[in-house]
Amino acid sequence: MQQDLFSQNEHQSIVQLDTQAFVLKGFASAQDLQLWQLIQEVVAVSPWRQLTTPGGKKMSVRTTNCGRWGWLSDAKGYRYTAQDPLRNEPWPAMPELFSELAQDAAERAGFANFQPDACLVNSYLPGTRMGLHQDRDEANLQAPIVSVSLGLSAQFLWGGDSRNERPQRIELHHGDVVVWGGVDRLKFHGIGKILAGNHPLLGQQRINLTFRRAK
Repeated sequence: MQQDLFSQNEHQSIVQLDTQAFVLKGFASAQDLQLWQLIQEVVAVSPWRQLTTPGGKKMSVRTTNCGRWGWLSDAKGYRYTAQDPLRNEPWPAMPELFSELAQDAAERAGFANFQPDACLVNSYLPGTRMGLHQDRDEANLQAPIVSVSLGLSAQFLWGGDSRNERPQRIELHHGDVVVWGGVDRLKFHGIGKILAGNHPLLGQQRINLTFRRAK
């Protein structure tokens, strides 16, 4: 169901994935250096870690968080916490540029007044994947999800209302932002693969910032 709604220029357009799901092509590109610097500042405080699923399987992506709430997964289940368990201190504050970008992207996709209080930061290397899943651990399911891609390109999987539905496969590039909510808020999605390469700013990795309203 991909449809290019309109273009500002060849690098910025909105592609409709579903009824209320959109890809904002190149939306974050102009701020990439500042975003990358802020990501490194977050990681310097709350370092990367590999989480495990409740079933004990180690996730292939490296993860950290910033904002009032951070998303965790371990033997106790999926949940949000106010403190980084590695440091027993609050997660780093969400940089103002992060929240502004998320709010602007959400509004551009038709979701006004988005106020993210959690930012999950994932680092993908070539060979890492993320299976089809729903973002349903949030107390507020009325707010959209805003997902920012930086670095290496990735194959994004956009599924349906069940894990068994065959997903669309959309190639996301540096600076692309995916926004979904409303009737599509609980659609299954994932990352099929990371395309090999060496990005001039981030090197051999893809960074994903996922903004949510957790509480």
